[in-house]
Amino acid sequence: MNTGKIIGLILIIAGLGIFLVVAAWAFSGAAQTTGGRILGLVIAFVIAVPLIGVGIFLFIKGQREAAEFAEVEKERKLLGMVQAQGQVRISDVALELDASRDRVKGWIYDLVHKGLFAGYVNWDEGTLYSRDAAQLRGNKCPSCGGELELAGKGVVQCPFCGAEIFLTE
Repeated sequence: MNTGKIIGLILIIAGLGIFLVVAAWAFSGAAQTTGGRILGLVIAFVIAVPLIGVGIFLFIKGQREAAEFAEVEKERKLLGMVQAQGQVRISDVALELDASRDRVKGWIYDLVHKGLFAGYVNWDEGTLYSRDAAQLRGNKCPSCGGELELAGKGVVQCPFCGAEIFLTE
């Protein structure tokens, strides 16, 4: 999964290696003249700098991709936990995934916006519930039974208990 980091590291090492080999050649006495030494170093510099630059770029990009992949993996675990258990305490999710409550909230909203999760959450109670879209289609809050106005997909907040209902259809 970290091919960008690996390729970047290889390019950095290759660029440094080329520069060091040519520098060693230039100062070992194999280059007979000062002009030859300078020309060798310039050519090494012209070849090594782009390799090192591209290597650094790929290495940094690979690190970012690895961090994004870790976030997606945690979202996938969150979705699996909720779907498998039907309901989970947000504090348990935060502990299991080593994240803050706000980070878990962000993942929940991200899953809803991607259309991957339907259910509701009671933030006061600290519990996330998974429900089929068919079960949420009625105009009653699944938490308190209050009347809701559901339209489209997204997040609807119950005006009575404050529960947030997540709709995907």
